Formats: sequence, C-alpha cells, structure tokens
Amino acid sequence: MPDADAGTGLIVFLNGTSSSGKSSIAGELLNILDETCFHMPVDAFHAMRSRRSVAPGELPGMLRRTWAGFHRAVAGMAAAGNNVVVDHVLGEPWRLRDCLGLFPPRNVVLVGVHCSLPELERRERERGDRPVGLAARQFGFVHAHGLYDVECDTTTASAAECARRIRDFLPRRPFPTAFERLAAGAGGAGGAGGAGG
Repeated sequence: MPDADAGTGLIVFLNGTSSSGKSSIAGELLNILDETCFHMPVDAFHAMRSRRSVAPGELPGMLRRTWAGFHRAVAGMAAAGNNVVVDHVLGEPWRLRDCLGLFPPRNVVLVGVHCSLPELERRERERGDRPVGLAARQFGFVHAHGLYDVECDTTTASAAECARRIRDFLPRRPFPTAFERLAAGAGGAGGAGGAGG
C-alpha cells in the first residue's frame, strides 16, 4: 500500500449499491494488502443501534445521525494513522459532501463498485436480508457524482479479482485524486438527490 500523507492513514472508499459486493471485496482486500487495514462497513454501525422501535417521523433523522457518526469514525481512524477500507452507499448527495469535508482528499482512493440491476435483484432475493427493491432504488443515484480513481464490475468479476485490481492500482494512483477533484468542485458532488441505504 502506498504511503499516505505523514501521520494519516489511507482510506480505500468502496461505493456501490446494496448487494453490489463491497463487503466481499473489502474482505479480500484485507487478505492481500501488505499493510494492516481496518474494514469499516456502514452496516456495522446500523447493527450497533438498539432494537427499540422508531417512529416513522424519527427515522430519517436517526439514519442521518448514524451516517454522520460513521463518517466521523472513519475520519478519526484515518487521522490516527490507520489504513481503512470503507464500504459505503452514496445514496444521498449530503453523504458525499460530508465525507469531502472530513477526509483528507489526497489520502482517499475512491472505488466505484458497479453491478447490473438484474444481478443486484437476483442477489437481493437470494440473500433475503435486505428490503426488496433497495438496490433498484439506489441504482440511479450512488454513482451520480461521476468520478472515481478506479472502478470494478461485480456482474462478472469476482470479489477476489476486484480486490486484486484495486491493490494493483494503489502503487500507481495518479494525482489529483477523485476526491481532490470533487473537493475542488468537479464532477457534481452536489448532484441529484437519491434513495437512502
């Protein structure tokens, strides 16, 4: 893994819809990257929440606070010098804006994790642990910002193949990074609204 700015860890930021394979890729990356990394999935933060029922009117605010806390936890881990593999769903524009304000843009490798909608729907049915249609609701929004450092498509490529592609990209990643360009206002960071995830 290439050196990040002194004292700050590298953030490998996997963005894609639910069921696109982000967690599987992250697991493979942790097995093949040379340096110690931490996988920080947003699902783990949702799972920490107490099981009490939440009134419908409270749900949006609670979910937003969960995502905002997740972003700050990632930023804190990287600021302490830890390399982090994040799996994320940029289903609403504010999530990307929040991350752009928190993460050092030069130290972020933004990875687009793509998958065809029919395959996403097949995986969703097979998994049975996601709301039906979640991936379809996210599909048109998660990649709306349009800029990545590296991309992969899990429709046909395995998680291991995608992880190797990302690993091989890291030593030769160009600058400015996608996050640097997005932070400078390129690529529509404040683009169209979208479905949550």
